[in-house]
Amino acid sequence: MQLITIKDESATGDILNEIQIQIDQERTTVKDLIAARVTAEVRGYNEKNVEYYKGLVQPRDAEVTLNGFKLKKRRKLDAEKQIYKALEAFQQNGYFVLVDNLQCEDMDQEVLVNNQTTVSFIKLTPLVGG
Repeated sequence: MQLITIKDESATGDILNEIQIQIDQERTTVKDLIAARVTAEVRGYNEKNVEYYKGLVQPRDAEVTLNGFKLKKRRKLDAEKQIYKALEAFQQNGYFVLVDNLQCEDMDQEVLVNNQTTVSFIKLTPLVGG
């Protein structure tokens, strides 16, 4: 099991958010990294029932604030819907994924991860999901 760092960065390199997630295997795909990241974010939000969701994809019926996404009415988020929207956005170049500063261009691309691996998500457009 690998504990890796996920960073959200602006196009200018500013770090906007940082979380750590666990990956079961040393060899994984970009798709699995995205899914693991979104699942961890949704799980954290749903368990803590906090006011703001800090995630890759903007939930449906949420507004963008300085502290993250604020849902108009608090509810549990659906991880599958968020993952679907995140994967769709990756395919449409809504954001870039860098693994140890190397850009990943395909969801099925395999990458090796270990406890020193840094994964960066560079958002290009707002992403709205479920």
